[in-house]
Amino acid sequence: MAGWEHNLPPTRAVSTRAVSKEPPLNAAPADQLRLLDLQALDSRIDLLAHKKRTLPENEEIDRLGSQLARLRDLVVAAETEESDAARDQTKAEQDVDQVRKRAERDRQRLDSGHVTSPKDLENLQREVTSLAKRQDDLEEVVLEVMERREEILGRLGRLVGERDEAQTARDAAEARRGAAEAEIDAEADAAGKQRTVVAGAIPADLIKLYERIREQSHGVAVAPLFQRRCEGCRLELGITDLGAIRAAAPDAIVRCENCRRILVRTAESGL
Repeated sequence: MAGWEHNLPPTRAVSTRAVSKEPPLNAAPADQLRLLDLQALDSRIDLLAHKKRTLPENEEIDRLGSQLARLRDLVVAAETEESDAARDQTKAEQDVDQVRKRAERDRQRLDSGHVTSPKDLENLQREVTSLAKRQDDLEEVVLEVMERREEILGRLGRLVGERDEAQTARDAAEARRGAAEAEIDAEADAAGKQRTVVAGAIPADLIKLYERIREQSHGVAVAPLFQRRCEGCRLELGITDLGAIRAAAPDAIVRCENCRRILVRTAESGL
């Protein structure tokens, strides 16, 4: 008989009728003991499924996924901002170039001596002075845009680094989860094969009852009667209940009236 596993907390003893009022079902004591083996395997399979669902990597992957999505959005926003700054820089540099070329043409006209009118000369000199100031102002704009773009590029670089680190961490967590799931699946597959063998040796009507009770009792359909206590609900049976069980035939299926699980009698039942 496989070791019994239970997950219900101890409960204070109360009186209970141990023999079910349902139509009696008989099964050889050996088949009843096999039910305990079957329950141990099913509990193990359920535990493995729970372990797979609650792997710590699941929460880590979800957290990293959210972080990665946020960083990707920030990278896209920074890339857009950098693209806008690059366009602004190009436009400012073009404006400077246009003013510089115009000022150069005006200086060439002044130096050529072709402009002889004092008024025209004055206007031309005034324009050269104005263009020089305009060029200075535009060059300040270029410097401001370049500084802003440099700051954006630095921030973008940091964000890309953080994004790549988050992606690497998530990939590593997914690899760990995959390895853990493969190990769990292998163990569950082995337990499932054992279950097939054990279940195949148990009468069909007893399996049907077992499966129905499992659905109704949180996955635990059968429990040993240990030291006069149902190990399913952890309640100690009263004198009347124990007497009824002692009087029951060895092949009678005995059920706990409190939790409705099948009780399997063993040498340690205390009868």
